[in-house]
Formats: sequence, C-alpha cells, structure tokens
Amino acid sequence: MAETKKLGVFQRLYVGNGAFDIVGKRKRWYVIFGLILLVCIASIVLRGFNLGIDFTGGTRIQMPATSSSGTITVEAAKESFEKAIGKEPAATQTVGTGDATTIQIRSETLNADQVAKLKTTLNDDLKPNGGETAISDSAVSASWGGEITSQALIALLVFFVAVMIFLALYFELSMAIAALVAVLHDVVITAGVYSLVGFEVSPATVIGLLTILGFSLYDTVVVFDKVRENTRGLLGLTRRTYAEAANLAVNQTLMRSINTSLIALLPVLGLLAIGVGLLGVGTLKDLALVQLTGMAIGALSSIYIATPVAVDLKMRDPRYKAQAARVKARRENLARKAAAGDVVATGGADTAVESTDDETLQAELRKEKAMAAAAGVPSRTGKAADARRRPTGKKHR
Repeated sequence: MAETKKLGVFQRLYVGNGAFDIVGKRKRWYVIFGLILLVCIASIVLRGFNLGIDFTGGTRIQMPATSSSGTITVEAAKESFEKAIGKEPAATQTVGTGDATTIQIRSETLNADQVAKLKTTLNDDLKPNGGETAISDSAVSASWGGEITSQALIALLVFFVAVMIFLALYFELSMAIAALVAVLHDVVITAGVYSLVGFEVSPATVIGLLTILGFSLYDTVVVFDKVRENTRGLLGLTRRTYAEAANLAVNQTLMRSINTSLIALLPVLGLLAIGVGLLGVGTLKDLALVQLTGMAIGALSSIYIATPVAVDLKMRDPRYKAQAARVKARRENLARKAAAGDVVATGGADTAVESTDDETLQAELRKEKAMAAAAGVPSRTGKAADARRRPTGKKHR
C-alpha cells in the first residue's frame, strides 16, 4: 500500500494494479450519472428536439453564396427571406467552400406563389451569380423523415436483442444486462445533449446515433473479457472478492480505454473543427456532435456503469456472497493475529488457506500457459518428421 501511494496518477494508470477504487465507489457514480440522465430526460420531455426539414417537411431554397459585389452573408439572406415571406426562415446556413459555396434556406412548406416571390426578392436584393435561374427550390415531405425514424427504431431494437443474446452466450446473463444498461445510458445522454444544445436533428444525426452503439459496446466487451479472466475459479479462493477482482480488471484496461477513446475522438474533433469551422458544412456538424458525445460518454459508461452494474447483479448470487464473507472472515482473522503479535507464517489455518489459494491460482496460470503454448505450436505429421531425418552413416539397432 505504501508503494501504491508513492506512485503518481499516470504511473498508477499504466501499472494497472487496482489503485483506483472504481467499483468500490460505484454508488457515487450511480448518483452522478443518474443526475446527468435526469437532466437529459427532462430536456427531451420538456424542450424536445429541433427537428430538421427532413422530419417536419417544408421547402428548401438553395442559391450561390457569391455575387458580382462579393460574398452573400447568411444575415442578408435571412433579411431578404423575411422581406418576401413576412417571417423568419427555420434555418439558414452556408454549405461548401470556395466557388462551390452555396446558401441553403429551410422553411415551412411554401406554395408556388410564395416560392416565386421569394426567388424574385432574393435575386433583386442579393443578385447571386447566375441570376434567378441559379436559385433552386425543393419540397421535402415529412413522411420521409418519419420513415427514417421508424427504421432506426427497428434497427435499434434488433441491435439490443442481438447484443443481449451474444453477450449472454459469450459471457453470462448478468454481463449482458449490464452492457445493455450502459448502451441505453449512452443513447439517452447523447440524445439529451442534442436536445440541450439545440442542434437540428437530421438524418445524419440518426446515422451517427446508431454508429456510437458499436463503439460503446466494444469498450465494454474489452473490460468484461478481463473481468472474466480475473474471476475464473474465484469461488475456490479467498484472496479477493468478485468486486475487487472486477475493479482490478477495470484498472488493468483503464489506460487502454483512455488511449482508444482519445484516438477515436481526434478524427471526430477534426471533423467538427475543420468540416464546420472551415468548410461550413452543416451536415458534418450534426454528425460530428452526436459521435463526439456518444464516444465520450460510451468510454465513461464502460468504466463507471457497465462493470459496477455487472458486479451488483453478480453479487445477488448466494455463492459469491458466501465467498465474499469468507474473504472478510479471513482478513479479520489475519488482522486479529497481527494485532496480537502472532506469527502468521507458522502453519496456521490461515496459512493453509493462503497456500491453497496460491496453489490453485498457480495451477490455473500453468494450465492457461500450456493451452496457449499448445495452440501456437503446429502439430507434427509423419511425413514432416521423415523429411527432417538425415542419414548419419550410423547403424541403428
């Protein structure tokens, strides 16, 4: 314990010796993330989402962002729209870069007379390159966005069912439930952040929301695989409880999770900064925000939500409760002997238990190493053995 305290934060991260008590303080994480969930759910219910034209339906106007007198600003396009229609547009943004830059104006559905009047006003006020013929319009039906939403919900349901079955078979039911809790947590928080920020929900947002599910699940599976490795044969041991073994697994994969998340987030940050800040592409903004939020919260949930929930579910098993009680009793017995000045290393009952633990653990490790070595060595065939023989000139008896 003294050596652990001397190590710095980054040293403890790389060593992964269980110095961070993440699972032991799981109630604290439940409270923190629970409050975040409540804020996000409240925003979704009370504020709702800023649905784009693809979901609400409407009219889209597009025109060049340059004129003979210079660049046409978004503010000028808004003023011209309000002058022609009498109300502000739903959204106005610049798309593209260089000579291909255009201005897109989205509004509620306009009739033919309103569209004709709007084109004339935009041409008279802003004089875009190409004249009125360069100003295009398109009508978008709300049914298309609704179809995308329904298909996304179906895909989400199928994903959850498939994940539940796979994890229950590959790991166990408690881990499958914990992984789904973490994924649902990620989806709700990502949607809540979108509601709080007020970004427009577009088809790109829905696609980005579906892509983050795989990232969140991947990180959780990596941690669970280490948990399963650390808890193999645990019921016959009294060195540590299931919660402590799971916490050690989280520590051992913590640095890997951080590095993986940072590497994955860097391209998304570039997409958000370059694609939106320099290129001015609104669709990239929608996609980048949902991926940035989803990846960040997915990395956190695999550490602070998935494993603690799996531990709580596992500790409902009477066998693991009894094993935890044996660990506690052994430690209390050792503490009493140490306080009384007894020499524990002289063949007592606790020494026998610890010796049995060591033997069992070493046997498990030897078995795993033998299996790994056998899997990595190709089997010999009779022909290959004959081919390696060379005549030596000696007579074999």
